[in-house]
Amino acid sequence: MKILITAGGTTEPIDTVRGITNFATGSLGKLTAEEFLGHGHHVILLAGRFAQLPSARENLTVIQIGDTQDLLDKVEKYLPLVDVVVHSMAVSDYRPVYMAGVDDLPQPLTKEQLIHFRPEEQKKISSNSEYQMMLLEKTPKVISFIKKWKPEVLLFGFKLLSGVSEEHLLEVAQSKRKETSADFILANDLANIQGENHLAFLVSDSADITRLTTKSQIAQTIVKKSEEAHHG
Repeated sequence: MKILITAGGTTEPIDTVRGITNFATGSLGKLTAEEFLGHGHHVILLAGRFAQLPSARENLTVIQIGDTQDLLDKVEKYLPLVDVVVHSMAVSDYRPVYMAGVDDLPQPLTKEQLIHFRPEEQKKISSNSEYQMMLLEKTPKVISFIKKWKPEVLLFGFKLLSGVSEEHLLEVAQSKRKETSADFILANDLANIQGENHLAFLVSDSADITRLTTKSQIAQTIVKKSEEAHHG
């Protein structure tokens, strides 16, 4: 099988030297890639710039990813080649439209002016202003394109919440699975992730929910479910 794995985090540029990113390490994506490689499969790993990477080997292709648009373009490019997608990357929900000194903004400032204002083009934002204002816009939801582009691909998505009840986490996961047409969603809570300990629930269209407790177990289960689907 050929597998596409996304791991780590995206970095959305503010200017040529600054960006908005997140703390995702890509450790689960790395483990999952190694598990697939250990079973003789080919892996294309789309990795954020700070993501942990498996050691180089013959069946592994690593491609570094910048921002969300870059990720979307790469997924579209490599999706036709693969049988399985494991979309574990922490994708930014928002990206900067502009950042400007408060004194440079139009006065009086209406909502419309704020949205449509664009500062003069500058490669690096000046650090002279005491206060800066940044406008963010929503990024495209990469996972929502995958089944539209290739309906037959086996898709694993992830849902991360923080400090919620198990019941709420599973409800949100099921809702995301239906919304994205994913075959599986791995639902986890930030409060239950510490080192190798990683409580997660594998949700599919069956009533059975698989409870997993370590990153290794999650990686092994993803490979097992992929092989079952492929051979089935």
